[in-house]
Amino acid sequence: MIAIRTALRSIGQTGAVKKLKSFHRTAFSDKYLLITNVTISLSLSTTGDVIEQQYEKYSGELEKWDKRRSMNMGLSGVSVGVICHYWYKFLDRRMPGRGLRTVVQKIALDQFICSPVYISAFFVTLGVLEKKTRQEVWEEMKEKAWKLYAAEWAIWPPAQFVNFYWLPTKYRVFYDNIISLGYDIYASQVIHDTS
Repeated sequence: MIAIRTALRSIGQTGAVKKLKSFHRTAFSDKYLLITNVTISLSLSTTGDVIEQQYEKYSGELEKWDKRRSMNMGLSGVSVGVICHYWYKFLDRRMPGRGLRTVVQKIALDQFICSPVYISAFFVTLGVLEKKTRQEVWEEMKEKAWKLYAAEWAIWPPAQFVNFYWLPTKYRVFYDNIISLGYDIYASQVIHDTS
């Protein structure tokens, strides 16, 4: 048993592990958390679109990968990442604790307040990046936002239970983005569906 502890301790002291721990401490520190959250949101929103485009190419719906589209989806992830960063901090400050009642209230507020806000931010950001008029953005929101909001109700209440019940605030956007990768693929499909 002592030999196992010694071996584990020596593994924990390797340079790579030390660097990883140091990077983690820095990235998830109060000083850099917004940058970390935005970077994660940018990366995974872009990845979700790349995956969706690969599927569209495979199924014959798309001829070639559209870099601009992936970049725009990534930048829309930035706006959502900023909103989520401040939203989770606000919720945890206003409603501290992890009791069942508090968690259920946070989930309800998240679904009824934040979801419509960040779905709107998603459409507006994409509209600006794609140089659409206000009217075009509004029409697209009226046509497609309900699909994303309906998907939110299927995915996020159980996911947010885990998020609000078990995770510290600093990991909420990271967790959110891991779950959101599948949602980002769907969002890319919804927003770029021309049928």
